[in-house]
This record gives sequence, structure tokens and C-alpha cells, in this order.
Amino acid sequence: MISRRHLLIAGGASVAIVATGATAFALTREPTAALVPWSQAGAGYGDPRLNALSYAVLSPNPHNRQPWLVRLDDGLDMTLFCDLDRRLPATDPEDRQITIGLGCFLELARLAAQADGFDTQITLFPDGVPDGRLDERPVARLTLQESASAVPDPLFAHVLERRSNKEPYDTSQPLSPETLARLIAAGRSTETAGSVADRDTADLRDLTWRAHLVEAETPPALQESIDLMRFGKAQILANPDGIDLGGPFLEALYQIGMLTPESLADPTSTAYAQGLDVYRELIHTAMGHIWLVTDANDRADQIAAGRDWLRINLAATGLGVGIHPLSQSLQEYPEMAPMLAEVHERLGVDAPRRVQMLARVGYGQPVRPSPRWPMETRVVTA
Repeated sequence: MISRRHLLIAGGASVAIVATGATAFALTREPTAALVPWSQAGAGYGDPRLNALSYAVLSPNPHNRQPWLVRLDDGLDMTLFCDLDRRLPATDPEDRQITIGLGCFLELARLAAQADGFDTQITLFPDGVPDGRLDERPVARLTLQESASAVPDPLFAHVLERRSNKEPYDTSQPLSPETLARLIAAGRSTETAGSVADRDTADLRDLTWRAHLVEAETPPALQESIDLMRFGKAQILANPDGIDLGGPFLEALYQIGMLTPESLADPTSTAYAQGLDVYRELIHTAMGHIWLVTDANDRADQIAAGRDWLRINLAATGLGVGIHPLSQSLQEYPEMAPMLAEVHERLGVDAPRRVQMLARVGYGQPVRPSPRWPMETRVVTA
């Protein structure tokens, strides 16, 4: 969700509309139904696979696309597919980020099953790895097996409070090296690193801001994000994925035509300029950064990065630390190529090794969960 501070387009008309009947309006604007999956996770589905999936759909994923489809097979087997209509061709032309999101899903499904007393065997790409982009073949096959030795991972306790905190962070509250080390330790399969040093933080603030400008100034990349924006309660309820711009303030601006997809796409508009101001503030309140590196960049590496990213998110939640992915400099479309090379040089990562995730960290105000499609809508029949 983007809060009021995220877009201060405050002409006299907008102020009047927000002020008039503000309390009653605000009470009706929360997209409660789109948040129900957060309260239904693990709600006694009678099938350990459904219990696990009810948590897995809460996983972090790029642009909140929720690109997972799961088929229930015989016994305690299930098969994960990518919903090919939920990919991001402009900013993720190789489906790398989408694959990372599917890795997050697999790890959270495993953690949920483990907390329920089941081990999970995961077989990646059982029908073969696609040569190019993801296709209709399965991403993974999962087999649950009841196990007396399966005990909850301590990280699992933080699932329902996990958020991607995209608010400004408190620049008066430093992040200690010890806290950063605990975040890094949550990863298992990737080389996870980070920094809270002043010079490193300043350099990465600058780099990630310039990468955001490249995306904002590349029309197809910008338009992809705009097309996924959900303006107000009705749009969020109709499509509880994508980028939700909810709340009474933003919804009032949308209703009077001051905040529209067209204005956000127009580099000469106030909405576009203030959108840049918002992101500049976010990026420059980073109190440190964390990143994940894999030895190569194949699909298994990307899945591993997603699994570790989920674990680091849960560790951050347990420590009260905000974490916000800044993926722009890692994207593969042509306009971003110089930034992709620069971030690898800046972090000392040489090919074939690949930076898979980069995020700012710090202490921020609590935020509400992101909307989710109900778990039942993500389950398909054979």
C-alpha cells in the first residue's frame, strides 16, 4: 500500500474532499476482503497440502503478481506451475524475478508443512528446465511425508507479520552490524552479504536511486507498473494483486481525477514528479543494504535465491527490521544494462556469479499486509 505521505498532491479541491466526511469515508475504504487470506492461513483445511498452501500464498513476490498455480495430485503430492499471464515481460524479460518469487513460495510451503509435522521433498522442473522463459511445464513437484522429527522452524513464527516495508526509515536509528549479521545468517543456499557502513550505504543509495530513474524514464517499464496499480477499494477487491494504492486520501484523489494512470505516465505531470520525490525519499532513508549472490544464474539458482529471500524476510520481521527490495538495477532489459553492470562491479561480483536480490534495510513504521488472492483461486485441477 502507498500511504498518504507517498503522494502529496494537495490542491484546495482535494483537501476539501478528503476533509468532508473523512471519518465515514475512511471507515469504508479498507479492502478487508482482500486481506482475508492473512487471517485464514492454517485454518484447519483438513489436508496438510492446503494448510501449507494457505501460508505459501502470503509469500513476497515481484509486483505482488502472485504467479503461482498448484495442482493437487495423488496422495500428498502437489505440483507448482507458473501462471504465465502474471509475468512481467517489460521489467523481467527473462522471468528471473518471477522465478525468485516462486522460490519464496516453495520455501514458505515447506516451512508451513514442517510446522504441521511433515517433511517436504521438492523436485525442481521435473519435466525439464525451459530453454528460455518459463513455460507451461511444472516448476516443482512437492511431496509431503509425515515425520516425527519435523519441528517448526523458529522463523515460521513470523509469517503472519511479515511485510515488505516501503515506508521511509528512521534515519536517527542506525542498524547495528550484529543485527545485519543475524539477517545474513538466515540464508542457507546463497551467498548473502550486506553493509551498514556509512560510505557503502551512501553509494548504494545513489546507485539504487539512479536505477529507479532509468526505470521511470523507460516508458514500457514504467507503464508495466502503472498497468498493475489498483486505485482504491473497488479495484483492489476486483484484483487483489499488483500495486495497491488504497486508503481514503489516495482514493479521493483518484475520484476527482488528480491521481490517474495517465498522470503517472506523463513526465510533465505533478503526479509523476511527486512520485519521483516519494521514491527518492524512500531510497535515501536506507540505513543499510543486504544482497544475495548465486554462483550462476540458472533456474535452480533463482529458486534458491527466492527461498533465502523468504527466510531473510522472516528474520527481519522477528528483529523488527524493515526490508524493501530495490530490484531495478538487477533487471535485464536493454536500458538497464549499464546499471546492471555497475551494481555487480560495486558489490565485487564477477560473472558467472549473479546478484539476485538487493534491498534497503532500516527501522520503519508498521504497515498493513498486502492484498492476496484466496488460496482456493490458486489451486487448479488436473
